[in-house]
Amino acid sequence: MPTNMMKDKNGFKLGTFSSNCSSGMTVTKSPSRWVNSWENNLKLGQMLDDAGIDFMLPIARWIGYGGETDFHGSVLETVTWATALLASTKNITVFATVHTAANNPVVVAKQIATMDQVGNGRAGLNIVAGWNKPEYEALGLTLPDDHETRYGYAQEWFDVVEKLWTSTEYFDWEGKYFNLKHVAGDPKPVNGRPPILNAAGSATGRTFATDNADYLFTPAIDLNRSVDEIKELKAQAAEKGRDVGVLTFSHVICRETEEEATALRDRLMGDLADWEAVDNLVNLQFAHAQSFPHDLLAEIKNLFAMGHGGFPLVGTPRQVADGILKLHETGFAGTTLSFVDYVEEFPYFRDNVLPLLAEAGIR
Repeated sequence: MPTNMMKDKNGFKLGTFSSNCSSGMTVTKSPSRWVNSWENNLKLGQMLDDAGIDFMLPIARWIGYGGETDFHGSVLETVTWATALLASTKNITVFATVHTAANNPVVVAKQIATMDQVGNGRAGLNIVAGWNKPEYEALGLTLPDDHETRYGYAQEWFDVVEKLWTSTEYFDWEGKYFNLKHVAGDPKPVNGRPPILNAAGSATGRTFATDNADYLFTPAIDLNRSVDEIKELKAQAAEKGRDVGVLTFSHVICRETEEEATALRDRLMGDLADWEAVDNLVNLQFAHAQSFPHDLLAEIKNLFAMGHGGFPLVGTPRQVADGILKLHETGFAGTTLSFVDYVEEFPYFRDNVLPLLAEAGIR
């Protein structure tokens, strides 16, 4: 039976991010931007699986960011997407991304357990406590202004999910946010709790992540800052007797020559960018999210155009591999990868960058 690759903390983890969303992570008007069809996602998933990539991580979105392309206006729902991919692959871990406020924990516990059954123990859960106010409004929900309420709700939500995954009997639940009568979780996940991922920037969010997650997801903007940040997060988790890996996300433009790669990067940060959508995305991050350091947001607007603010891996295979090795040296447990067109560009990365990482001993 396959083991879940994200339960093994050895080696530097590589995954993809946002292939279920239109344009992926690139806020671009380019005609070659990512088309998030099921056909493309299936092709990508099987390609990643064959190459030994560890995981696929989706973004859950309900409305787009506007602009000429309505960036992320089309999104494949993540539980359905993940289940179908798990049924079509052999080794890769596939996460579902779930908003606590929009999804009942009894339903989610069963969905994730079903996913895990389909994938023979290869499911993962990415928990989102909420930040995108317009999406809450679109769903008829109210986004609490304070992090304490959001994460208090998320904690009880996850406590319910965990009990459903572990309890062998029916139970009642009387809490602050949930009152449940005679509930049980059957089937269970295949090999105990699936890996849990959570993106967190605020102190409250990071307390939640180090209490509950196996991996905390955070941007890598300033690697000198990241070194201390990762040490603090690892220490915070260790005080609770927990081992939490810190993941980040990267955007890849890998070409035979540095000139080719930087020329495309400059166009993605220039005339190819959907700047109205970029502005909407950055403004929402300023208004409601604490995932990105606010003092750096204004400086990295161009990185949002290229790859949603991800760490830039731009250049030749050697330069891209060196960038990944820097993330490893900084202390990250792994990174996600995104491309302008995942299916077109991943094979070159697979054939030319992965061998360099294996040679360096991190894969």
